[in-house]
Amino acid sequence: MPSISKMLLFLMTAAIAATAANLYYSQPILPLIAQEFNLTDAKTGSVVALTQFGYAAALLFISPLGDSVPRKRVIGLLSVLLVLSSLIAFAAPNLIVLLVAVFLIGLSANITQQLIPFAASMVKPQEKGATLGTLMMGLTIGILLSRTLSGSVAEYLGWRAVFAMSAILAAVFGLLLYKSLPHNTAHTDLKYTQLLKSTFVLFKKHKPLQIFTFAGASWFAAFNALWATLAIHVSHAPFNYNAQQAGLFGVIALAGVIGAKSSGKWVNKIGSKTLIKIALALIAIGFVITGLYVSSLIALIIGIILIDFGVFSAQVANQVRVFSVDSQAQSRINGVYMLGYYLGGALGSIVGVKAYQYFAWPGVAAASITFILIAFAFNKLAPKKQVL
Repeated sequence: MPSISKMLLFLMTAAIAATAANLYYSQPILPLIAQEFNLTDAKTGSVVALTQFGYAAALLFISPLGDSVPRKRVIGLLSVLLVLSSLIAFAAPNLIVLLVAVFLIGLSANITQQLIPFAASMVKPQEKGATLGTLMMGLTIGILLSRTLSGSVAEYLGWRAVFAMSAILAAVFGLLLYKSLPHNTAHTDLKYTQLLKSTFVLFKKHKPLQIFTFAGASWFAAFNALWATLAIHVSHAPFNYNAQQAGLFGVIALAGVIGAKSSGKWVNKIGSKTLIKIALALIAIGFVITGLYVSSLIALIIGIILIDFGVFSAQVANQVRVFSVDSQAQSRINGVYMLGYYLGGALGSIVGVKAYQYFAWPGVAAASITFILIAFAFNKLAPKKQVL
C-alpha cells in the first residue's frame, strides 16, 4: 500500500478545492453572460444546469473508471479536458458553444471524485477519517470561495476571464498531480460496459451501501432546500438584503470546514453511526431555530452554522463507512454513492422552492426537518459494528 505524505495530502486537498470550484464559477457571472448574448432567464439558467448535468454524468460514467484504469491516468486525462473545455468557454462565440463547454467542465470536475477514493486507498483504515476530513475541508473551501472569486474576477476583467483563470489553475494542478501522484494498479480488468453494470450490481449487493446512500441523500436534500431558498428568504422583509449581502451568508457557512475537519478525528473515537446521529441532531436543531424565529438574523446565523457543521460532519463520517464496503471497488462505490447524494440534493432544491412558494420559510424548515428524520431512520438501520 503506497503511503501519503503531508505534502501530497495538501496538494490533493488544494486540487480538490480548485476543481470543485468549477461547478460554481458560473453562478455569479450569469447576468454578464446574459447581457452579452442577450439571453432570457431560462436560457441563462441552462448554463448552470448543463454544468451540473455534466458532473452527474461523470459520476455515473467516469467515476467507475478509477477501478479499471490507473487513477493517475484518469486524473491526467480529466485535467487536460478541463483545460480545453475552460478555454472553449473563454472563447465561446455563442450560447451553444458555451453550453457544450460548461457540460465538459462539469464532466472534468470528476477529478475530485477520483482523488478522494485515491487518497482513501493510500492510508490505513484508522487514518481514513482524518484523511477524508482534510479532503472534505478542501472541497468545502472550494465550494464556498468559488462564487466570491468568480464574482471578483468578473467585476474587473469580465466573465471570460473567469474561464481563463479556470484553465490556468487546471493546468497547474494537472501538472503537479501528474508529477506527484504515485502510480497505482487497477483493481479489475472488466471491460467498460461490464464495469458500469457492476456498479449497480455492487449497489444491489451491499445493503449497507444502500443505507449509507439514502441516509446521505436525505440530509443533503435538507441542506440544498436551505441554500436554494435562502437568498429569496433574506431578500424579503424584515431583512431586505441585496444579492451581495445575501452572498455573505456563504462566509457563515465556513462552519462546514470546521465540521469536516473535526469529524475526521472523532469518527475513530465514537464510530460513524454515533457521530452521524449527533450531526443530524445538530442539523435538526438548526432548522428548528430558523423555523421558530423567522425574523431573527441571529437565529438564522446560528441555524446556518449548526446546519453546515452537521452536514459536513455527517458527510465525512458517512464516506468513511462507504469506503469500507469493498476495498477493491472504491471508485465505483464512491461514484454510485455520490450520484445518490447529488440526486438527493437536487430533490431537496425542488422541494425547498415549492415549500417556500406555499408556506414561506417555516415551510422550508419543516420540509428540511422531514428529510433529517428520514436520514435518522436510515442511519438507525446502519450496521451497529464500528465501520472504518
